[in-house]
Amino acid sequence: MSSPLSADRPAAQPPGGGPVEALISQTRRLRGDVDAVRRGTRHDAADPRGRWQRALCDLALHQLTDVDEHLAQLRDGPDPAPRTGSLLSRVGSAEWNLLTDEADWSGELFRILGLDPATAPLSLDELPSLVLAEDRPKLTAMVTDCLVDARPVDGEFRVVHPDGTVRTVHMMGEPVLDADGSTASMWAVLRDVGELRRSQRVVSETRDSLHRHPRDADGGRRAVVEPQEAVPPPWHALLRFPDRGRPGLDLAAGCPAAPVGAPRGGGWYDACPLAGDETLLSVGALAGTDTDVASAPALVIGALRGLATGGTRIGELPDRLTGLLESTTLPPVHAAVYCGYRPGTRTLTWAHARGPAPLLFRDGTGRELDEGAETRLEAGDLLLLHTGGLAPTALHRLLALAPRLTGARSARDGVRLATEALGGPGPAGRPDGACVLVARVTA
Repeated sequence: MSSPLSADRPAAQPPGGGPVEALISQTRRLRGDVDAVRRGTRHDAADPRGRWQRALCDLALHQLTDVDEHLAQLRDGPDPAPRTGSLLSRVGSAEWNLLTDEADWSGELFRILGLDPATAPLSLDELPSLVLAEDRPKLTAMVTDCLVDARPVDGEFRVVHPDGTVRTVHMMGEPVLDADGSTASMWAVLRDVGELRRSQRVVSETRDSLHRHPRDADGGRRAVVEPQEAVPPPWHALLRFPDRGRPGLDLAAGCPAAPVGAPRGGGWYDACPLAGDETLLSVGALAGTDTDVASAPALVIGALRGLATGGTRIGELPDRLTGLLESTTLPPVHAAVYCGYRPGTRTLTWAHARGPAPLLFRDGTGRELDEGAETRLEAGDLLLLHTGGLAPTALHRLLALAPRLTGARSARDGVRLATEALGGPGPAGRPDGACVLVARVTA
């Protein structure tokens, strides 16, 4: 089945490389000029206007880099192995045949929508099942206008991944007509724009904070409200969580969206390889409450990995990390839990810093692990770590999930069940800083 445009197939080369090369050169010169302006802005944490100017420059650089890569792709054809973390690596295509009821998706589209590429692509009738309820009428209207009135599709909606995270997707497409002028199929290109929208919101909210509340009464900075959408944390592309797990473990994690108006807390999760096949699992939250700490979790994870790989024992990590952070400008750890797992013996050791105990689910029941004791796990066990920044009834809700969690087919299903039970974003859900990590013992 062919499409008028596919994000995963080489496009025809434009006649001559001159105009495209010229555009690439202009874009790169402009990007260099913007970078020079950014370096010239004040980097003062107490200066709201300087933060706003740097945020605008960061957004402009992000978009110019994206334009540069798009133009390079136009010149060279698509990269068969797109760069990890780039926006270009999150573009997929689809075609829905109305005559045969077949759907043809690119592999990247499955990943954008959080689905397993081994599963069958969804029909147009099934697609809204992935979309947030409040965005479904918008998607339905776009598809109906395309199929009935032959209007192009151009709009955004939010999809919910199985692990509970929410991503913003931009879809563009148009109908494919048959010889009689009737709509035979609909094709579309879908792009994950969550990171771009997050950057735009940071600029907008920093600007609004500057104009409306430049200073608190005591002269301190006013915190910018974090957007509600559960986009991946900004450090995720720097220190990527292992999607395929670690030896003996199936792993999944996420930081759901904070309630509107709640302060930031710098939540993090990580899985770090240690000596042999041992793995360090950690979940934590920092005490910061400002956009300046957006990249702090990446630095803390880096410090934690350095300590662990340097030989620091699990029980020593809380104090060693606290002491290390005291000598920096990074915010302190508000709550954290650290686990070391050895797959050869299936043994788990753990320690925490004002965080809750790990939860172990086995044979339809769940319990908190005893502090300081080494635990022997079994194949099929499910371990759940969280930061404690959850609703007061979180522990009861999670333990009540024991039959469903022990029956979960994957760690991602476990994260989805946990985040749904904890209420998701909103006043009834968890406050800021909460992250959930699920490790399922596979062997």
